[in-house]
Amino acid sequence: MTVVCCIRYVIDPFQREAFEDYARNWLTIIPACGGDLLGYFMPYEGTNDVALAMIGFESLAAYEAYRARLKAHPLGAANFRMAQEKRFIQCERRTFLTPVAA
Repeated sequence: MTVVCCIRYVIDPFQREAFEDYARNWLTIIPACGGDLLGYFMPYEGTNDVALAMIGFESLAAYEAYRARLKAHPLGAANFRMAQEKRFIQCERRTFLTPVAA
């Protein structure tokens, strides 16, 4: 893994359970589409409207191919639609990181 996509979500804290269902759905879809899912992380203490996801890839090209597969995957498309319909994600930002090597 040379690239980690860190997704920062601003969520509606009153729809926390809906976002958690959304995140749980990705736990099987993301690996099926080629992402190395490091995890989804829910707010625990402090800020109640920020959640994170971290997904590893071999390269940015691998990420782009994964995104195409994710959008075409029937369960992935359904999960995206559910998020749009329920509107529990207020903002989503992606940052691409690389691990620090010794």
